[in-house]
Amino acid sequence: MSTRSARTTRLKSRNLRKRVQSKYSSTKHHGNESPSSSGDDINSRYFLRRRRSNSVDGGLGTSFCHESSQPPRKKKRKSYSNPALQPQGRVAARYLQHELPDEVMYYIFSYLKELDLCNAAQVCQRFRAISNDHELWKVLYMEVFEYNESPLMNPEPCVFEFVSPDDPTYDNPWKESFKQLYRGVHVSKTSIPHCEVTKGRRLKGRNIMKFDTIESAYNYVDKEEMENPLIFIHSGVYHGDFLLIDSPVSLIGAAPGNVMDHVIIEKETESTIMFVEGAKRAYLGYVTLKFSPETTSTVPHHRHYALEIAENTQPIIDHCKIKSLSVVGAAVCVSGQNADPTIVNCIIRDCENVGLYVTDKAEGVYKNNEISGNALAGIWVKNGANPIMRSNHIHHGRDVGVFTFDNGLGYFDNCDIHDNRIAGFEVKAGANPTVIHCEVHHGQTGGIYVHENGRGQFIENKIHSNNFAGVWITSNSDPTIRKNEIYNGQQGGVYIFGDGRGLIEHNNIYGNALAGIQIRTNSNPIVRHNKIHHGQHGGIYVHEKGKGLIEENEVYSNTLAGVWITTGSTPVLRKNRIHSGKQVGVYFYDNGHGVLEDNDIFNHLYSGVQIRTGSNPFIRKNKIWGGQNGGILVYNGGLGMIESNEIFDNAMAGIWIKTDSNPVLRHNKIHDGRDGGICIFSSGKGLLENNEIFRNAQAGVLISTQSHPILRRNRIFDGLAAGVEITNNACATLEENKIFNNKFGGLCLATGVEPIMKDNIIFGNHNMVDRAVSSGQCLYKISSYTSFPMHKFFRCRTCNTSERNAICVNCINTCHAGHDVEFIRHDRFFCDCGAGTLSKHCQLQGEPTQDTDTLYDSAAPMESHTLRVN
Repeated sequence: MSTRSARTTRLKSRNLRKRVQSKYSSTKHHGNESPSSSGDDINSRYFLRRRRSNSVDGGLGTSFCHESSQPPRKKKRKSYSNPALQPQGRVAARYLQHELPDEVMYYIFSYLKELDLCNAAQVCQRFRAISNDHELWKVLYMEVFEYNESPLMNPEPCVFEFVSPDDPTYDNPWKESFKQLYRGVHVSKTSIPHCEVTKGRRLKGRNIMKFDTIESAYNYVDKEEMENPLIFIHSGVYHGDFLLIDSPVSLIGAAPGNVMDHVIIEKETESTIMFVEGAKRAYLGYVTLKFSPETTSTVPHHRHYALEIAENTQPIIDHCKIKSLSVVGAAVCVSGQNADPTIVNCIIRDCENVGLYVTDKAEGVYKNNEISGNALAGIWVKNGANPIMRSNHIHHGRDVGVFTFDNGLGYFDNCDIHDNRIAGFEVKAGANPTVIHCEVHHGQTGGIYVHENGRGQFIENKIHSNNFAGVWITSNSDPTIRKNEIYNGQQGGVYIFGDGRGLIEHNNIYGNALAGIQIRTNSNPIVRHNKIHHGQHGGIYVHEKGKGLIEENEVYSNTLAGVWITTGSTPVLRKNRIHSGKQVGVYFYDNGHGVLEDNDIFNHLYSGVQIRTGSNPFIRKNKIWGGQNGGILVYNGGLGMIESNEIFDNAMAGIWIKTDSNPVLRHNKIHDGRDGGICIFSSGKGLLENNEIFRNAQAGVLISTQSHPILRRNRIFDGLAAGVEITNNACATLEENKIFNNKFGGLCLATGVEPIMKDNIIFGNHNMVDRAVSSGQCLYKISSYTSFPMHKFFRCRTCNTSERNAICVNCINTCHAGHDVEFIRHDRFFCDCGAGTLSKHCQLQGEPTQDTDTLYDSAAPMESHTLRVN
């Protein structure tokens, strides 16, 4: 490969010479001007001095940049006269400077080397302009350095950068690069064009040194103690060099095209290259490093690497491709106190082990690297190491992307971590990294996994589209998860389990297939100021004795319950806004407990809160409103202390208690419901104490179907129907209640109901039912089909009505006079005759309205489908 490359370079040089000749064929002649006293004049004079001296460094870089510190030895002035001043010489000089065509001059100059061009530039302005030609210098540049696309600048030690050939910063970028790089020695498998090679001596025709091996070149510059030593490694594969760098040398690849692909340094036994103490500000760039141990070798390679950086070193590794085929160890190892490299723009790919391993309190800056396809972790950080990782691309690993463990640290900023087989980022065993502005996505398992006492700060990252949870926290780990976007996961957003902890704060969690946050098995995180929304499942799921402080979050627009609490869990929810869900707001079931305090719970399709199957939460000082169903539903043996809440503007009852449930309701305000205040039925119980129940569309308290609650010291007033209604074989204990200013009456009892009454005050109710009966009106006149006044109702045998069709007493006496009628009972109903649902038109009412059934309790609440989905 190297021989072909050199041959290609020589062919390109010849072609460029031809282009040089044709380019200037029509150029005007320059005048005979005096030579410049600056620039090339100084360069050439200094170079001539350096060539006469025996100094080690005689490079063009020095000759372009400095005057010699040693004054030149004075020579005896010779007595002969200058031939150019003789008449014949003046004619020749004039012809050369004025009359020789440009194309001929450029053709002649194309045979000059860089040092001769500097000398020629001193003759006159015309020569100076020609010797500064970009094409001439590019030809020479490619012969020496092989870079064929852009010149390489070295503006300061350890800084190498390619610039555009048209960069306006430089008058001639190719020439300027010569000045900056000419001090370097060269390592090449082939000869450099137009140079004769002698081992250990300077190359004739050019003031540079050339060696066959990197090791010999390094030994030479190390022995000579050169200032800012520079070694160019030309195209080829270099096997077996022992490279232990302990001085501030710069080693850089020199090849056409993509340089690092053509300069390969490979070793099979020990580490390919090692930087040890003394290598402060050393540089390695634009090469490929490979460690390829023999498969049959019995030598262990746990401590052998493609690149090894030891303590008290600060090398710069730039634009390198690094690969290890050893199944143990790593491609790059940075180890030890004050190991502080800068590794930038490198590719660490397809290694059979770890990509980058930083350990034992090492540090360093690692930027713009691509780390991919490695058999183990892309990056390991352990044992107190604290690197800074910026803008790295870590992807498609066959294991985890980044693994910090055993008290590893690190600062990870703006990295792109994706498509790794295990977690994108794993933290374990006391590790405490900081991860900021990274994108962790499309992991084949999870995004971030913190376990076994792991810590860490994960701030302002994007964590999305992972196959498992975006963030896992378990086994006494306590990370900070803050201001991240966690979305579109194939499972949950944040999953905290197995005694996990953590601060989950100010995150935007949405669009995940399972719960936005899941807390289980004795985990106890702090979850606050998050937005958890538009999940395909629920918002927050706490189960299997999960705990947690959940406060000041906004949980909304989730497909299932906003918050689930179940199986012995006891979280504390405070000051959250839980709203606009497609099912329940907060759902306690199967012995779910906890505290629900100072929350706003509103605008759910089902109840704001549901409590069932042995759950016993403390629900205090919440606002629960705007539900399309009820406010709170307690059913199937649910319990709970429901205290000092404000429950209003729900489409159905403010609180439902049914099916053997027995909660305690104290000091609540239940008002302005679009149905009843409290509805208790199907063997519901409960202690209702010191509540204020007012301005509800139906009964303030409705008790039905074998229920038996206790009502004590409540105020039930200003209802648009009755204050308290008891029906369908229910009973109740009423003590010291005040029931007043209700439209249909204070206490309305169905046939056969005998409540236990003590010291109640019932006054000032409007008794609209009795008034309507007394005035001969149909009761439908005061109720329509939206409310159910309690009074006597009948059926008409003549008209063949059933018990489902109730007829008020005035319609019996007027519309069905003389018919065979039957008294059914005293209960809640509206009049079907007045509603126009019977075949006979009501004589006391106007036009019929709509068909509906008469005798029923308030519409049953919708129960959560969560269990069905699970």
